[in-house]
Amino acid sequence: MGMPSMPELLIVLAIVVLVFGAKKIPDLAKGMGKGIKDFKKAIKDDEEEPKEIATKETDATETKIEEKKSENV
Repeated sequence: MGMPSMPELLIVLAIVVLVFGAKKIPDLAKGMGKGIKDFKKAIKDDEEEPKEIATKETDATETKIEEKKSENV
């Protein structure tokens, strides 16, 4: 089974218009676009968090090393 041909796509489009109505389709597309945008933003934020945590851990480790050096002196 391959890709649907042009007549098949037109039939599907006609059914969608009949079911949802012509006024509702732009709202559905807008909602889907916003959902995709929010999803991408959440993934991007999720990828940045481990880098920030690693930086904080490195800073904390460096602070502990400096404290130990000052105690030994």
